[in-house]
Amino acid sequence: MTLPKHVRLVEMGPRDGLQNEPGPVIATAVKTELIERLATAGLSHIEAASFVSPKWVPQMGDAAEVMAGIERRPGVRYSVLTPNLRGFENALAAGVDEVAVFAAASESFSQKNINCSIAESLERFRPVMEAARKEGIAVRGYVSTVIDCPYEGSISPGQVAVVARDLAALGCHEISLGDTIGTGTPLKAKRMLEAVAREVPMERLAAHFHDTYGQALANLYAVMEEGIAVIDASVAGLGGCPYARGASGNVATEDVLYMLNGLGIETGVDLEKLVDAGAWITCQLKRRNGSKVGQALAGPDNGNVQKRKSHDQD
Repeated sequence: MTLPKHVRLVEMGPRDGLQNEPGPVIATAVKTELIERLATAGLSHIEAASFVSPKWVPQMGDAAEVMAGIERRPGVRYSVLTPNLRGFENALAAGVDEVAVFAAASESFSQKNINCSIAESLERFRPVMEAARKEGIAVRGYVSTVIDCPYEGSISPGQVAVVARDLAALGCHEISLGDTIGTGTPLKAKRMLEAVAREVPMERLAAHFHDTYGQALANLYAVMEEGIAVIDASVAGLGGCPYARGASGNVATEDVLYMLNGLGIETGVDLEKLVDAGAWITCQLKRRNGSKVGQALAGPDNGNVQKRKSHDQD
């Protein structure tokens, strides 16, 4: 078992991180600024928005405006979540580079989250996949609750493998495996990945681990030993799952990058600029920085950029 020489970090903060943020709707200008700061830090794959009904996800109601407002950087892939054909059509009009669809490995979670069975959710994605194929747009697939479900408890690795296989068969170029409630441990993560890798090639898989129990970094190290070289993470640890009590945000991008740097693994991302971005967005949201590295490097004031020599001038 060897670690990868290069890891692609997929930044989830602007979408997965902000979509469940409580309180008033976040200004479009704040979202676009965050995306641009993340791109400046060197992140080459950013999930920027979600084309869903504002009725269900108010924080993502300005997806088109966000995509229109960002300054596109060469070499950066801007992805969006599109749960249905209407969402895909709106995303296409906004000029996105990639779309994503979302399934679950748990029947109960699928019903609670998107009001349909796993099989029905996959059928809903079929028109999206066909339209994306016609337009030459890549589709990324997510599988949630790959370790445990808040309603069913432990999820069989074989069930995760079936859903991942079906998403790949539909045409998803990459499958992201999500420990949605963050209960996974390294051995569980390895066993899940081993089952999935028998159905989908390792090079088409990504890890998406939440850090509720503080296990995310250990789990990531474990799956990198097995061959994972794509990691989803959220700046400042933003995010959470509204359907899973106590579930914290995705693992913080800063913390993952610090670990990867220490392992000599290349990412192309600048840690100082990333920390600045995390400090900036947490100040904008008036919330605590969820990144241990962000807290350590930004100082006890939770990363007031005015007190650091930042590359940005506010």
